[in-house]
Amino acid sequence: MIDVLVVGAGPAGLACTIEAKKADLSAYVLDKGSVVDAIRRFPTDVVWFSTPEQLEIGNVPFVIPTTRPKRVETIHYYQRVASHYEIDIRTFERVEEVLRKETHFVVTTNKTRHEARNVVVATGYYDNPNKLNIRGEDLPNVAHYYREPFEFFGKDVAVVGGSNSAVETALDLYRHGARVTLIHRNAELSKRVKYWILPDIENRIKNGEVKALFNSVICEIRPECIVVQTSDGVRELRNDHTFVLIGFHPDTSLLQRCGVGVNPETLGPVYDEQTFETNVPGLYVCGSIVAGKNNNKVFVENGRLHGAVIISSIKQKT
Repeated sequence: MIDVLVVGAGPAGLACTIEAKKADLSAYVLDKGSVVDAIRRFPTDVVWFSTPEQLEIGNVPFVIPTTRPKRVETIHYYQRVASHYEIDIRTFERVEEVLRKETHFVVTTNKTRHEARNVVVATGYYDNPNKLNIRGEDLPNVAHYYREPFEFFGKDVAVVGGSNSAVETALDLYRHGARVTLIHRNAELSKRVKYWILPDIENRIKNGEVKALFNSVICEIRPECIVVQTSDGVRELRNDHTFVLIGFHPDTSLLQRCGVGVNPETLGPVYDEQTFETNVPGLYVCGSIVAGKNNNKVFVENGRLHGAVIISSIKQKT
């Protein structure tokens, strides 16, 4: 039986495991995908808003030749940290149940069973994109993630959303030969759009290089067109592909099956803000999952700090 079992091999989960090793607690990590799998699935050429220092874990320097890290640099960094600390990471092992016994937990996965005195859930939210819930959203020419632009050259592409993901996708598609329409339900773009990107998208819209429909929502998606409710009425637009990029939400089903209370409005778990321990003794939450749907409040920069608090709490109890 181990002291700490961490569910999720993202930056927060890795940082928590490192803190456990420093405290001489036995620990390993389970992840249904690869190490930092969410970052691996980011758009190919994404550039972080954060500086390298804000992404560091385990006191290992993140050294790059530029000011802001790219996706590949970030993946290599976290893999290097995992190797440096010799973290035991069981990848492609999905946790299916966490059962509380009198003195410990039994964790069942798609491969085997594990026993641990404490469990830390650091599963993030990137696996669960928000959806429009409209007719046609399940068509093969609709996606909720974006990787790269090349297959959309010469195509009519709609991008739904008004924050960083949607804006960066619209610009990348435009610069690689797609005819882009950006559709946003609000009157203006989100204030969270990266400050060096905002003038770019505003100028592309002003010049007509990227079409923009504000105060608009898609009502239906069809194989060759979309139906949009705009401030001027309903319009039918020729369209080959649609990217719905309107954010993400956490999957709280595992926590709820464990007996953790979850706020039905925010999807945030019930936990002690001083220790990150949930209402189930010995079960902790770590990283962005603690914020529920308010994922603009907890991200890598501050989620990486949760591990030290959690391990301190566990150490005091033991």
